[in-house]
Amino acid sequence: MTTETKDQVSQSDSRAGGLLAGIRVIEFASVIMAPYATQQLGDLGADVIKIEPPGGDMTRGMGAHRHPGMGGATLNLNRNKRSVVIDAKAPHGREAIEALAATADVFVTNVRPDAMERLGLTADVLREINPRLIYARGQGFRSDSPLRDRAAYDDIIQAASGLVSLNHQVSGEPYFVPTVLADKICGMQIAQSVLAALVYRDRTGEGQSIEVPMVDTMLAFNLVEHLAAATLDPEAPFGYRRALSTTRKAQRTADGWMCILPYNDRNWRDFFTFVDRTELIDDPRFRSMSTRADNADDLYRLVAELTPSRTSAQWQEFCDRVSIPAGPVLDLKAATETDYAHAGGLVVDAEHPTEGTYRLVANPVHYSVDPNPTMRHCPSIGEHTAEVLTEIGCAAMLAPSESATDMNGAHR
Repeated sequence: MTTETKDQVSQSDSRAGGLLAGIRVIEFASVIMAPYATQQLGDLGADVIKIEPPGGDMTRGMGAHRHPGMGGATLNLNRNKRSVVIDAKAPHGREAIEALAATADVFVTNVRPDAMERLGLTADVLREINPRLIYARGQGFRSDSPLRDRAAYDDIIQAASGLVSLNHQVSGEPYFVPTVLADKICGMQIAQSVLAALVYRDRTGEGQSIEVPMVDTMLAFNLVEHLAAATLDPEAPFGYRRALSTTRKAQRTADGWMCILPYNDRNWRDFFTFVDRTELIDDPRFRSMSTRADNADDLYRLVAELTPSRTSAQWQEFCDRVSIPAGPVLDLKAATETDYAHAGGLVVDAEHPTEGTYRLVANPVHYSVDPNPTMRHCPSIGEHTAEVLTEIGCAAMLAPSESATDMNGAHR
């Protein structure tokens, strides 16, 4: 197929400003991992074009909603994007996607390798059309492994990367972490990798393909502290002892729950003095960071016995005064309603054109030089199909026999 290059096609994204203004990202993905990566790029000003299947990305059905396809998760996950519905299996579907790739800087997908090969949308194909393209793929397992096409979602990755086993070791139950941790960490890794590749392309003019295997990414993440003694001795047990203590948990106070974490030697001296247990300062079990780690179960059990002697306010005042890390245990609702959270503007009320007032989770990173990109609310399914296809010279695909609505198609 002959397509125009990015330089030949007008970029008419109506947003203004942002650190990534002028960068076009094509999202051919679903669920959370890759859409979370592109959300971050969109928040920085990139023109993110989201290709959706019939009925929309499955996250559109997650959580409460006022209108179908506009569930709670999708309002934030798909902000700062334009939605286009294209069936990659339809007569003109692949042609439209190739035309989009020709205008793009980045193509992000989490579709499994075998499916992308069947669709003819591999890195080799799209980078032949656009050599400057950065093609980023997130998937469960490496494409050079026998597991390359195995289905993988967050729970599977938590199990395969040792995270569930860590929970089992501490609690006695093989719990999953109660958040889609692997999806979000791998999404951040995709975004980071794309930004690095953009810098490299600016220096060399060369695009590239990127693969972010979820198991590898999460295993590397978990091994930061848990490789521990096995770093030097392959026969040594894995695991950071303090983190794996069965008594490491929030502490009860006289009127609530807090996390009180004396960390260095001075912190522990101040803590033991405050609770009138100065004899523990020279206890050989707690004399140094190393011995405290070795005896973490005893130490945290002791702390739990001592903290109910004061109220949470008394503990906070003391800890702040002597610089011991401490803070109350907050549920998610309370965490969004503190003075700190309000002042930071992380969660604010926004007005969606069709969904009304909703809570917007802002970008938590602050830049000293920030062009402050114009906000684009989450689009409805296929809202920008005609607009985008017209931009890339594919308006003919919107003939009555093949309307924007008819171009829906599953791609996962």
